[in-house]
Order: sequence, then structure tokens, then C-alpha cells
Amino acid sequence: MRIYATRESELWARRVFVDVRLGDRRNDMRLIAVAAGLCDRPGGKVSAVFRRTKDREAAYDFLENEHVSPEAIVEGMAEATAKKAKEFPFVYVPVDGTSLSLTNRTKTKDFGRIGTHTAGASGLKVLDALAVDPQGVTLGWLDLRFWNRPTEPGPPMTTYEKQARSPDDKETRYWLQTIEAVAARLDAQGARGWFQIDSEGDARDWLLKLHQTGHDWTVRNRKDRNAIFENGDVGRLRAQLATCPPQGHYEFEAQKTEKRSARTAWMAIRVGRVDLPLRDQKTGRITKMPVHVVWAREEGTTPEGEEPLDWLLLTNREVTTLEQARAVVHGYALRWRVEECHKTWKSDGCNIEETQLQSTHAVQIWAVLAAAVAARIERLKLLSRTQPELPASVEFTPIEVRALVLLKRRNKKRAEVIGDNPTIREAVLWVAELGGYTGKSSGGPPGALTIRRGLEALNQAVEMLLALAEAGGTG
Repeated sequence: MRIYATRESELWARRVFVDVRLGDRRNDMRLIAVAAGLCDRPGGKVSAVFRRTKDREAAYDFLENEHVSPEAIVEGMAEATAKKAKEFPFVYVPVDGTSLSLTNRTKTKDFGRIGTHTAGASGLKVLDALAVDPQGVTLGWLDLRFWNRPTEPGPPMTTYEKQARSPDDKETRYWLQTIEAVAARLDAQGARGWFQIDSEGDARDWLLKLHQTGHDWTVRNRKDRNAIFENGDVGRLRAQLATCPPQGHYEFEAQKTEKRSARTAWMAIRVGRVDLPLRDQKTGRITKMPVHVVWAREEGTTPEGEEPLDWLLLTNREVTTLEQARAVVHGYALRWRVEECHKTWKSDGCNIEETQLQSTHAVQIWAVLAAAVAARIERLKLLSRTQPELPASVEFTPIEVRALVLLKRRNKKRAEVIGDNPTIREAVLWVAELGGYTGKSSGGPPGALTIRRGLEALNQAVEMLLALAEAGGTG
């Protein structure tokens, strides 16, 4: 039967890496095979992903091949994501940094320092940009950038010397390179982005680079800076905005974290238009940048002993109405999509930090493939929550749907009726149940961990159907 010819993981790998060119057709084909294997059985260790000796050796050969460029893989993967982005009026682009903590007990691996020099931890620094559609569903990566920090501290510098350094001499350059690369990739496809960046992006070089792209952006204000208001007054943003009446109010469902309790927060929104005086620390030159400001702050619902929710956002989007202000806050809230992907990449889904690979080069290639798998897991999770009535066929192949239906019918409750064409919500739920999801007792809707486990179990069922088909069975 034709539908059994190709595994879904291989089709997925071809879609994600179709634009990658490694200079050798054999390496292009090996990329698809290794990525598909990792998609079938996500894991941090190559030996845990590839059980057969020949597959494992082939994967090691590919990862350690000096002619395979991790940058070329990222470029092709990002191009495929940008092509998907052009299907929408715009895409949110959360940009964030993280670290991969990697074992190096013998100090023989070429990893750099992460954290403080005294801590002695090793690994890679990472900066990445994710594409998220207007409904909040992950599309894929638009950039991934790795680097090693020096293992030894440099010569001491004064505060002025640190501030006066060129961006090319600081890690700022990776942020600027990512912003520029993402904008160029979106421009090449005629797509539009809306960058979402946390408070570390509230600095002169970041803001000017974002302005130069011509795309939309929102940056969280890092400190209560001075600004020039429309009436000519100069003052602190919060102090000046506090004198204005709220544009409106809304309720926000705050999730429980280590520092706050779960609650329905009553948020007041104030807006303004200001010029930011951006000073070049080296030359003293000041550039005035016009921006809109959206200040969302909790009022009257903050529990005793906690800080109120407070987001002061800078944006180049026009904001004159409550609806426009809410859109800015909503977009910034989706910045957490990239942090959710980090968690799935590093722990809940792909466990990339468990890798035992010996070189930065090999780890980078493996990490890029694992990041793509993590984005797929997050996409399934979010589609099932935001667009539950879509057919399962938008993300699963016919043979996967067939396997899910058969497994569900085998384990269904007495009164359940299981049709042949499940929705994406039903399919992801069934996948999660294969991975140990138990419904409400699991603490919420299916998450990345149970989806990842379920996809591995589903793959085993698909392999059995493939074997039956090849042996002449009915499937």
C-alpha cells in the first residue's frame, strides 16, 4: 500500500530540512536519516536514539564530519520556516538566549564556560529566534546561534571601558546578527515579523538594529529610563505615565510560579508616545528614537507579600486604542513560547544536555536537529489547545492516524465511539495517553513530556504496521 512507503518522521525531516545544502548529496541524505531517527525516538544520547549498530555508527560519522556545517543546517531550516511564515499576515518572533550545560569532567572537550568562572560549569551559549503564528502556535526556528565563552577570565575593565566597547567586541553582536539574519530571511520570502524581546534587549544597539529592520518589534523596558514626552516634558516613564488615566482594564489569568500565586489579576493599561534619548557611550552622541509605550500593571488583586504584575513595553507599533495596547501585551506574552521550546529541547522532550558527544562541532549539529524536534513537539501541543477541531491529518500521516485509531479502540472505555478521522485534539490526547497522560490527574492538558513519550510508542506501532504491510498483511 502506497501510504506505508515513507515514515512520517522522514516526511517531517524532508519538510524541515528541504532547503539545506551541505555540498555533498550523501550528506544531505544522511541529514534526513539522522533527523528522522531523532524524531522517532527523541533523546540526548546518540546511543539511546539509534539502537542498531549500523544506524548509530552512521549517525556518529555524520555528526563528526568536519565537512557538515551546522550553520548551513540552520540556514536551510530557517529558510523553510520563513516560507511557512509568509502564509500569515505576520509572525511573532520571540528572541531569547540560553545555555547548554554539557559534561566535561576530564576537561578534554572544547566546550566553553557557562555561568561564573568560580562555578566551573562548561557548555555552549545559545541565542535563537522562533516563529510563532498569530494564534500562538509554533512554526519553527528562524535562527540558532552557538558560541563558546572563554574558559579563563579576561583582564579587568572599568565600567566605562565595558560600556565603550564596540558591539563587535561584546556578546551583543550575536543578538544583532540574529535580528539581522531573521529580518533578511523573512524579507526574502515576503513575510513580516513582530520581534518579541525581554528586557536585555532594552539597549541602544538592540533598539537601533530593530528599527533598521523595518519589521515590528516589542521590547520590555529594563529600567525606568528617561524619555521625552509629546508635550516636551522630560521625565521617568513610569512617573509620567502614572499621571495619565488608564486606557482601560482587563483580566489576566496569572499562572503559579516560584514567585507568584495563581490568580485572576486586574490589569490597568496606560499608553503613550515618547522619544527615547539613546546615548552612545563611546562618542556621547544621542539619537532620539520615537516609540510607543504600553504599561500594564496589576491593581487591587496582588496578594500580600507579592509584587504586582508589571510590564512596561516599548514598541514601534502604533498604539492609540485599548485594542492596540492589548495586542502589544498579547504579543509579548507569546515570548514565553521560546522558553517553552527551550524546556522541551533541554529536558522534557529531547534531553539535549545529556549528550556525550566530544566536540563543539558535533554537539552543534545534534543540538540543531534536537531543536527542530522540540519545535515539532511544541507545535503538536499548541495546535491541540488552540485549534482543536482541525483534522489530525494536518500533522499526522494516514498510517499514524490508523495506528492511533487501532490503539485507542483496543484501550477505549466501554461507551466510547472511536471514529476513523479524529481531530488534532483527539489525536494528540491519544498520543499523550500512550506516553502516560492520565487526564485531569496529570495536572492539565497534555504536555511536552507525555507527547514525546507517546510519539515514541506511536512510532513502534507504525513500524509494526509497516512490517505487516511488507509481509503481505492487511495493516
